[in-house]
Amino acid sequence: MIDFAAISKLELHLHLEGGVPAAFLRRMAQEKGMDVSRLFNEEGEYFYKDFLSFLSIYESLTEVSQTPEDYARLTRQMLEQSAANGVIYTETFVCPVHCCANDVGAWKEVSEAMREEAAAAERELGITMRVIVSCLRHHGPDMVRAAARCAAETAGDFIVGFGMSGDEARGKFRDFAYAYDMAREAELGLTVHSGEWGPPRMIRDAVETLRVSRLGPAARAAEDPAVVTFLREQGIVIEACPTAGVATGLFSDLSEHPVEILRQSGLKLTISTDDPAYFGSSMATEYEALHRTFGWDEQIFAQITQTALDAAFCDGVTKEKLAKRLETAS
Repeated sequence: MIDFAAISKLELHLHLEGGVPAAFLRRMAQEKGMDVSRLFNEEGEYFYKDFLSFLSIYESLTEVSQTPEDYARLTRQMLEQSAANGVIYTETFVCPVHCCANDVGAWKEVSEAMREEAAAAERELGITMRVIVSCLRHHGPDMVRAAARCAAETAGDFIVGFGMSGDEARGKFRDFAYAYDMAREAELGLTVHSGEWGPPRMIRDAVETLRVSRLGPAARAAEDPAVVTFLREQGIVIEACPTAGVATGLFSDLSEHPVEILRQSGLKLTISTDDPAYFGSSMATEYEALHRTFGWDEQIFAQITQTALDAAFCDGVTKEKLAKRLETAS
């Protein structure tokens, strides 16, 4: 019997607020005198009907946390959840528009508070955190550029990447090329959400236009063998989030998710949870479900972990430390 929580894991695709338990966020709202009851179901969990309602509820709940202290608390909560599930390294998406309306000065204060909390968690919990500054494509090019400016101004050993999520039906990738150029000039790692609700052709467009090295969740790449070949030849890393695809209704069951097809196609594949507090998952349950559904064993999980280590946006020193931890764990 595999102890899935005990397997050392690296997670590259996790949204900060999406990793915080509903009970904690409800409590934070109560402390502030905010009524957010309509955003939770009768059991007190996050309530959404489909992907677009999920996006709406997620954004509404970001109003609860606005100060550096709030984001330090969110960081601690998220890291405690991840560490309990065997995660030793996480790259976490954080949107400056949510916490500070893309104000660079305010973002510096928020990111510093997160850095301090992450450093404490690393000492106490053994989990390393790095941040990917994120933006939402349905906010439009100007807002995306403002987020990229926040990323560029704080790029370094803690802020290591830039990414974009949101409604794939809004805007064209060329609309956001300038923002990605800004982030590239700041030597940030680049990723983008694509191939979830948009068709496979959008995946190729994302890579060619934004020149990213990683894509997530990119599940629909499997629908077009030519796109799979393109991704393999380009060495693009996939940030697969299988349970999230089921939870948002993209697939009716995990057995329908093409993650095994993508793996067998020779793509560079990693596994993440996306928004585990919303989807009732964790990295441990994600691994267990992949084992149960597709027969993945510890050797495959080790390969997935190595791919994540190679693709991580952190510096070489951090990678060396993580590699040593993985060697010790094995």
